[in-house]
Amino acid sequence: MSELKARPEEKAVVIYSGGMDSFTVLNKAHKAGYELHALSFNYGQKHSKELEYAANVCASLGIPHKIVDITAINTLMSGSSLISNAEDEIPEGHYEEDNMKSTVVPNRNMILLSLATAYAISLKAGKVFYGAHSGDHTIYPDCRPEFVEAVNNVTKIADWQPVEIMAPYLYDSKIEILRDGLSMRLDYGQTWTCYNGREQACGKCGACQERLEAFELNNSTDPLSYE
Repeated sequence: MSELKARPEEKAVVIYSGGMDSFTVLNKAHKAGYELHALSFNYGQKHSKELEYAANVCASLGIPHKIVDITAINTLMSGSSLISNAEDEIPEGHYEEDNMKSTVVPNRNMILLSLATAYAISLKAGKVFYGAHSGDHTIYPDCRPEFVEAVNNVTKIADWQPVEIMAPYLYDSKIEILRDGLSMRLDYGQTWTCYNGREQACGKCGACQERLEAFELNNSTDPLSYE
């Protein structure tokens, strides 16, 4: 698990969904001393409730936060059960099950990282953080180390000002991310993970199951309430 330490007045952009992975990344970078600018995206996800959680956390930490509406691109990104206009229900089961592949949003992270890089360049920030981790490698192709490496090579030459893509938990599991967050005494009641945006988390989708598993294996109790 990589250590972070910012240079004095070093700026960085964090892609912040409001989920527990990006929440841990945000806090880790904040504690490392970066002057952070958080960026969240409404891409039409059924669980847009996570954006409310993101806004609340940024307000509490005094971090500038933008929520960007990119729902117009949904006409180009069909096929994912996560999109609000999709007819498919959110599948239930662990990420290891084949049906969870329906939650892949085509090329999502490439799009988000591209927009975040543009924002970083405008801020004269040298880094963009996002929460890719090892548990996502098998189902989400844009969370794999080779993807991060390739995008990093591009963002360093996309403008006269190079931008580095930072994924501090790229080789860590959700269990290890949570362990690091708990060591920082983070409150995960401030995060939303469930792919269903209902009043309470469903406890049955892949995101919920992975989250509950991480708490169980860290001998801790999830502060969220479940249906």
